[in-house]
This record gives sequence, structure tokens and C-alpha cells, in this order.
Amino acid sequence: MPAEISNSHRLTIAIVTTAVLWLCGNCLAGRNADCIKPYEKNPRYWQYKGEPVLLLGGSKDDNLFQIPDLKGHLDLLASVGGNYIRNTMSARVDKGFEVQAFKKLPDGKYDLSQWNDEYWDRFETMLKLTGERDIVVQIEVWDRFDYTDNGRFKTWKPNPYNPANNINYTSAESGLETTYTTHHPGADKQPFFHTIPAMDDNNVVRQYQEAFVDKMLSYSLACGNVLYCMNNETSTAPVWGQYWMKYIEDKAAEAGVDVYLTDMFDVGWELDTEEKFLLSFDRPDIYTFLDISQNTGNKNTFKKHWQNILFVRDRIKKNPRPINNTKNYGSSQWPPDRDYYKRVWRRWTTESAVQRYVLNVIGGCASTRFHRNPIGGIGLTKPAQDCIKALRKLQSLVKMWELTPRNDLLTDYEDSKVFLSADPGRMYALFFLEGGSASLNLAGCKGDFRLKWINALTGQWGEENKIVGGKRVTISAPDSGSWIAAMIRL
Repeated sequence: MPAEISNSHRLTIAIVTTAVLWLCGNCLAGRNADCIKPYEKNPRYWQYKGEPVLLLGGSKDDNLFQIPDLKGHLDLLASVGGNYIRNTMSARVDKGFEVQAFKKLPDGKYDLSQWNDEYWDRFETMLKLTGERDIVVQIEVWDRFDYTDNGRFKTWKPNPYNPANNINYTSAESGLETTYTTHHPGADKQPFFHTIPAMDDNNVVRQYQEAFVDKMLSYSLACGNVLYCMNNETSTAPVWGQYWMKYIEDKAAEAGVDVYLTDMFDVGWELDTEEKFLLSFDRPDIYTFLDISQNTGNKNTFKKHWQNILFVRDRIKKNPRPINNTKNYGSSQWPPDRDYYKRVWRRWTTESAVQRYVLNVIGGCASTRFHRNPIGGIGLTKPAQDCIKALRKLQSLVKMWELTPRNDLLTDYEDSKVFLSADPGRMYALFFLEGGSASLNLAGCKGDFRLKWINALTGQWGEENKIVGGKRVTISAPDSGSWIAAMIRL
């Protein structure tokens, strides 16, 4: 018979949860006012510690709490104006420094009813360091690439949940095989993601999944800088993620803490037709924020990228919520053994990563983060740092939470090369993807405007111009590069 988690084990988690919440001091009544939550004046954006924030990030790994130089990496992020990271709860052990969440016994097998303190100490440290730096953490509870041996991912073979690796259950008892090599995780052939009552009702495995989430929450619920995403690119039925959202929401309610939750579905480049995404857009009672990261992938042109953001904004206009992008793709640098990915993602470049990052901001998204480097993104490399600096310079002049995408105010520009967000008559943020010019309608906006250029690729200020309103004006980028223009009324 499979071993069941003892009541004492669950009691220990409950005691730890209570202790952490008590030590936090401000996490119960009154703390929620300072927590990350939708901005009261414009719920399409976040507010933190009572102030509206634009979340900008970039980091070199997914499971950031595991990296050995975490403090230095977070210091670098904060130094360039970054305030947002992604943190998967992964332990893929492919880089040599990751550790597992469960205790490893002398015989080499794991006991899923005992914890590895080192794993959780790292997690707690990450929460502490990010809190001290006002960095918001978007946790991903489950990542399908942690439970497969298909392709370049060899993560299930060493995984403690693998019945070959633990003392708690066998394959026959758990319904889990010792290898999953024949299908990409997107095929949804891994029963690990079917354990909930509405699917396989597999309590043999689910009890350990729930204990893991309980342990995670015993640390994270005490922190006001945490958002929760259930999955990375899940192709499993939505009920899987909904189960865990309800589970976390109930635990948070017991602790008197507000939490914001979502799920990240696969096929994220088809936001206007993919049923799972449409469901999330239409159920604000379940999905209290949104993540559309895959919209920045290579399958979308810049035009489609922009249109998708506008589609989502319009779809949720009756119940507006923050739209996050915890992964912004693109990189010109690839490891030498990744020729396949170079061919498949040939349109991904460092320049396109920066351009899509800025497009997310001009389009009215609440967050964007450069995906890890070198596979898939530019992380927190120099181009990423420069782009974050550029957008903070933009924010010093215009507040994105006071603007709305308004390309309808533009004429005489090359399609999909110029993008605008504005509060007409007060503030404008323009993005010229590859130079060019556009005619901006200021006919009803008399007075003078200050226009300041910012180079998106270098983060440097450009020229400053004076614009006279009351008519249509032509605005031309300084050169053929990627330029941001902040324009404010004098």
C-alpha cells in the first residue's frame, strides 16, 4: 500500500504557516493594503505599497530561488529599475546547483513525507531578498517541463515524484510510469497533471502535491510581493489549474490574506480564438489576473502581437484586470548545440526581444519580463538592462496607467511600425519600431508639448523637441533605430 502523509506532517506545515505569518507582523489585517494588487484607480495595472507600479523584469533562470548568486542578480535587477521576476518551483538538477524539495534517504531514494530544508531555505531567502528590494515575484507552481524525458528535457528520470525514486508508492499504486519519452509535454500524457477529483481523483499522488503547495504557502502567504500562476504553458484541461487556484485561495482566506491567481495556457499566440484563454478572459471570479506571455513568441508578427493585446483589453473591459507577460521571448545568442532551435525560432533576435518588450508596455500590459538567457530570451544581459532603463526614463515623464492605446490618432505611418498610447491633450508615449514618421492628431489639443526621445536599444536619452498643438503634426524618429518618444503638455 502507498504511504500516506501523516496528520503530524500536515500539522507541522500548519504550525510553520502560522509562525511565519505571525513573524511577518503586518500580513493579516492591514497588510493587504500594502500588498501587490490591482491598482484602485486603474485595475489594468498593479499597485504595491499603495502606489501604482509598472512591473519590468529580466532574469537568467526560471527557478531563480535556486541560483547560487541570487543576491547579486537581484541587486543588478533593482539597480537598472527592474522590479519583477518569474520563479518556477522547479528542481531540474540539470545545472548542478539545484536541490529537490524532499528528503533524500541514505539509499538514494526520496521520502515525499519529509522535506529537504535546503530547498525551502533557498525559497524563503528569495522571498526575503525580493521583499527587501520591492521586487514582485510571480510564482509558477507547476511546470510541465519538469515532468518529462522527452527531447532535451530529461527531468522526470531524477524527479522525486517518479515512483522509481521514492519509497512512498509504486507505479501500480500511483499510476505514474518511470519514464515519459514518447510525447512532448504538450500532448498532456503525464498523469501527474490529472490527479484532481474532477479528473483521475488520484489521492495517492495528490496528497503529496497538496502537501508541497501547503509548504510553499507556509512561506509565500506571509509576503505581500507574490503573485501566483498555476502552470507554465499548460495544455491540460482548465479544471486542473482551477483546482489549485481554489486550493490556494482557500488557504489564503484562512490566513486572512488576499491573493491574485491565474493560469498560463499553451497556444498563447492565438489569444482571440484559443478557448482556454477566452475562458480565462471571461471569468474574472477565477482568473484574477492574466498572463499572455506566448504572445511575444515567433509565431506572431508585430502587428498580430499588438492586435492580440488590444483584443484582450477589449474583451475584459467590463472586468479589467492586469495583463502580465512573465516571459518575453527573443535572443540572437544560442548555445552551439541548439541548431534546431535556431532554425525554428529564426525570427527571434535580441533586437526583436527589446521591441516586443516595449510593445507590451505601450500596448497597456501591466508587466513584462525578459525570458531567461541564452535559450529563449536575453535575461538580464546588457541589452535587457538598457531597455529597462529606457522604460523607466519613459515612466519619469509619462505614467502608463494614465494612458490608453490610441493608434487611431495616427495617420501617414507605415503599418505595424509605429504605436501610440495616450491621454489626449496631456501625455503621449510613442514607439517607433524601426524609425520612420507618423502624423499625430493634436487638432483639439492647443498649447505646447515637450517631446523627449529615448533609445530603446541603448537606454540613452535622445534629442528634445517642442511640439505646437492645435493641428496635425508630423513626428519623425531620429534615425532608423527603435525609439520611444515621451510627449507631455507644457
